Amino acid sequence: MRLIGDIHESISLKSVLISLWHYRHFISSSIRAEFLGRFARSKLGALWMILNPLAQASIFAIVLSEVLAARLPNIDNKSAYAIYLMAGTAAWGLFSEIITRCTTVFIDYSNTLKKIAFPRLCLPLIVGGSALLNHLLLLVAIAVVFLFFGHFPNLAWLALPAGMLLIVLFAFGLGIILGLLNVFSRDIGQVMGIILQLWFWFTPVVYTSDTLPKKFVALLNLNPMTPLVKIYQNALLYGKPPAWSDLLIPFAISASIFIFSFWIFRRASADLVDAL
Repeated sequence: MRLIGDIHESISLKSVLISLWHYRHFISSSIRAEFLGRFARSKLGALWMILNPLAQASIFAIVLSEVLAARLPNIDNKSAYAIYLMAGTAAWGLFSEIITRCTTVFIDYSNTLKKIAFPRLCLPLIVGGSALLNHLLLLVAIAVVFLFFGHFPNLAWLALPAGMLLIVLFAFGLGIILGLLNVFSRDIGQVMGIILQLWFWFTPVVYTSDTLPKKFVALLNLNPMTPLVKIYQNALLYGKPPAWSDLLIPFAISASIFIFSFWIFRRASADLVDAL
């Protein structure tokens, strides 16, 4: 019986993936339409997606490095903290945007779900693809800013796609689960706003793990976002590729949550539209 159940699960997952592949043009066109629609009446257009996180990182960098004289350990470069902060902010921004958008995606598109027949998993893929596109544009803008700092790209930057993949797997899987829970209990969306704020400060974006007391470092290492953010910081600031052995556990966690989200979505999709 267990073997039959495993075969049934694999067939169901395969059918989901095939249906998504058949709707690939719908997904890609929807990502493009959403991207253009968000800034249809804005003169600066997509620049706002770049300016907002850059402004936030710049404010943090000015306040902490200039006003409070914050410096990174063992680095004399005055712009190092700004680079460190922008790298961490970029990684966290990709994660938080996918989580935030996926948590409310089924509610936001409830009318579409009731009127048009298409694989419901298309919606998280659309918002996830839009977030990834925004992220790529942000990285281009950050690279330009780094040039003004005299900080040039190196081979370690090639590790960024691995960081993107792990963050997307983790955020997408967690976002689907939260999106389903939010349909049946709308408090989930409100609670996640608070949790993400706490999670941000529990992740070494504004500070380095070396500056924390040792009793907090162990707790910080339990955060699955810590090694993922460090991929960006090590590559963009220090020019170091990640220690791939250190990413085995984050990969296992991200892949497990991603696969589990497909399983729980298949279980709950039948009742999804009725609950909207």
